[in-house]
Parts: sequence; C-alpha cells; structure tokens
Amino acid sequence: MTHDTTPSTTPGRTRGIALLVLAVLGLAGALFVVRGPLMMSAPACMSARWHGCFDTFNGVVLLTLAGLPLATLVAWALARLRAAAGVMSPWRISLAEVGMVYGTVPFLWMTMMPGGGAGTVPARVSLVPLRDLATMGPLGIGGNLLVFAALGFFAPMRFAATASLPRVLALGAGCSVLVETAQYVLRLDRVSSVDDVLVNATGAVLAALASRRWWRTPGQSSHTSAVCRAT
Repeated sequence: MTHDTTPSTTPGRTRGIALLVLAVLGLAGALFVVRGPLMMSAPACMSARWHGCFDTFNGVVLLTLAGLPLATLVAWALARLRAAAGVMSPWRISLAEVGMVYGTVPFLWMTMMPGGGAGTVPARVSLVPLRDLATMGPLGIGGNLLVFAALGFFAPMRFAATASLPRVLALGAGCSVLVETAQYVLRLDRVSSVDDVLVNATGAVLAALASRRWWRTPGQSSHTSAVCRAT
C-alpha cells in the first residue's frame, strides 16, 4: 500500500520545489531590472518621508518588498497557532490570508494615489469597453492585471465559497468597480474606466487558474469544522 503513495507524492513535491525556485529566480531577476528606480525612493522611505516614498509607485513597491520578511513571520505564527489548535491545512490557510492582504493592499494604495489635478479637475468616466486598452500600454495592462491577482490566487485557497472561476471573476470585478467608483467620487484626477474593471477581473481569474490545485473545497471546510468541534 505504501509503495503506491510514494511515487505519486514525490513528483508533486518536486514540482512544488521547482515552481518555488522559478518564482524566487523570477523575483530576483525582476528586482535586478528595477533596482535603479526602487533605490531612488530608498532615502525618502528610510527617513519615513511621505513625499517621495508613500506617494510614489517606486516607494510603495520598495516598502512592500522590504516588508516581506514580516509578512512571512505573520503567516508562520498563524500557521503554528492553527496547527496547535488542530486545524487542517494550517499553512495553506495562513499563507492565503496573509497573501490576500499583503498582495492586494499595495496595489490598492497605488490605484488610489491622487493625480496632479485631484480635487480641482472634473471626475472622468469611460464606459466604452476596450477603448482605453490602447492607451494603457503594456506596463499599464500588466499593472492592472496584478491589482487583484493576489486576491484571485489566494481567496479560493482560503474560502470554499469563492472556489470557482465565475465567483472569482465576480469577486475581482466587484472589487474593481468599488475602486473605480471611489476614484470617481473622490475626484482623484483619474479616469474611472470599464477597461480597468475588465483587466482587473481578468487578472484575478488568471491568478485563480494558477492556484487551482490548492483550492479549498466545501468538503474540506466541513471536515475542518468537525475536527474543531471534536477538539
């Protein structure tokens, strides 16, 4: 019986290690490419100055990267507490919770940064689908795909109620609509565009596809509840 399980688990573990190594290498390569712009914000961030750090994309990215060890420590602590309480899959749940928050808040901060004419120029809205895609450019499209990517990746791992592509699509689109509405109401000198909603939701779905093998099913949720009641 044990001979049947070992070959099946070893390839899965090998793939997981390979994906982790590729992710680390990809992150290291990306940091090497953007090291110049990020370091421009380092003096302002180290001195905790708002201007030049908290109000710039480079500053927010730099602070996000610098806070990764703390986020990892929080996930580890939550996992240890859940493991001690007998909760199933403590690491997956804890990583999903921290990942959703830590991977989404910085992008929300950047999308809510006011432009130069905030509060003075009229609020603008664009409701024609696909009209603004050409003006976004590759960098803009890539950034919009990442806004709710962490939410789409981790939410199905944490909440069984979101473990389907249509629900992730609805979640990403709903959150994006809230952001675009806030930009319009607060007059942040940004265009509230339906294309932003489409690209944000697409990014959430693509990220959800990448995490599909780790999604939490309703059966796992009920079994976890039964274990907690028994303990």
